[in-house]
Amino acid sequence: MIVKTMPMKHLSSLLLLSTAALQVGCAPASESSTQKAPSASAKMTSDTGTESPKNIIVFIGDGMGISTITAGRIFVGQEKGQMGEENMLSFDTFPQLALIKTYNTNAQVPDSAGTATAILSGYKTNIGAVNIKPVSDVQKMFLEGCGGDVSPTLTDKAKTSGKSVGVISTARLTHATPAAMYSHSVSRDIEADKDLKAPFDYDGCVSISQQLIDSDVDIAIGGGRKEFTDAQVAAWPGAVVSNKAELMSAPNDQRVLGLFNSSHMSYEADRAETEEPSLAEMTTYTMDRLSSDPEGYVMMVEAGRIDHAHHGSNAYRALKDLQALDEAVAAAVAKADKDTLILVTADHSHVFTMAGYPARGNPIMGLVRGVDRKTGGPDADYTLDKDGKPYTTLGYHNGPNVREADSDTLTDNMVQDRDYRQQTAVHLGSETHAGEDVALYATGPGAERFSGVMEQNEIGETLEAFLAK
Repeated sequence: MIVKTMPMKHLSSLLLLSTAALQVGCAPASESSTQKAPSASAKMTSDTGTESPKNIIVFIGDGMGISTITAGRIFVGQEKGQMGEENMLSFDTFPQLALIKTYNTNAQVPDSAGTATAILSGYKTNIGAVNIKPVSDVQKMFLEGCGGDVSPTLTDKAKTSGKSVGVISTARLTHATPAAMYSHSVSRDIEADKDLKAPFDYDGCVSISQQLIDSDVDIAIGGGRKEFTDAQVAAWPGAVVSNKAELMSAPNDQRVLGLFNSSHMSYEADRAETEEPSLAEMTTYTMDRLSSDPEGYVMMVEAGRIDHAHHGSNAYRALKDLQALDEAVAAAVAKADKDTLILVTADHSHVFTMAGYPARGNPIMGLVRGVDRKTGGPDADYTLDKDGKPYTTLGYHNGPNVREADSDTLTDNMVQDRDYRQQTAVHLGSETHAGEDVALYATGPGAERFSGVMEQNEIGETLEAFLAK
């Protein structure tokens, strides 16, 4: 069966409330991290020779951990007819590289709301919260998130600097990562007006969809039509488009809202059957439209469905969506001028593994065939586990489709099917995020600011420092 929806449900309201209360006496990471090193703005001020970019593009592969990048690199290479391991993704060639610590203020393993807040706004927050600083009092947290004294979003900062703003996602535009570009919400679950019910019925609370309509974003394109009322769509101050053809013919002098699917956009593996634009097409379209601004632009481009496929333990679709991100980055690099800073990172990782001693060039989606130590080539037979059955190179620590002694014997045709869900060790209804560091790749003016091991909020701090120059 084709994986069409993300099986993982959002964090419950009760979890959000209880974790907020855990913040008593816990300093935000943005404060603790600067005890170890000068803040990004301090670094910028002390180095007057730092070049500030005119344009900034932040690519976020949602859930694109190191194992996903490695497996994706091989996957893309094998689709080109290579052995795979020698392949280079478009961002593998970027000159600057950093490791990013992804924890939320109250969660060892994070979610996308807290991590996107850190990347785009420059401070860590609670799991499930979008651009709301962590506080010890739950009621204060709601007041802060429902019209209180909140910090400017990256869209606000860009507009203050006179720049245009683009928000692109293959997920719903009201989903956690794109929402962090323009909104504040005590919970990522308040995507639509219909979600403004207990416990989110505080006076002043505004849905994420309404906040997008009210925002200064110039181009917002992705999925999520069902999260907007007809009145909201009608209130958008510009063109509204629903497919690739309408997008490409939208008036050049208008802001654009593109809603290409009722919920998330289709997986890249299934997109050919739709009228949806590719991630690369959305990226270059937005660059073309915003490049007319003499002050420059800020863009966030999210490959959101890498994450969703991983939650369903469907590695094929996760890697195809990584391939789409790779193509979008390549297109952006080809089009960008020397004044453009391009970052490629992930908000968090997944419990996605690549193991088993397969021989060089073994199909990344296939069963493990080891190295024959006598010949140096691949073994004639598949490697077997203690139950006498073959297993795949790719798998998941947790999720559905648990591997057990009486599980069906796998065949290569079975595991290389695009709909196959890799086996897992711990039985959960949905695979989970992982907590290890993720990579950040940077190129362009200011790229040297990203290196070593960094707190995730330092990314947003650095972006703010660039916009303040």
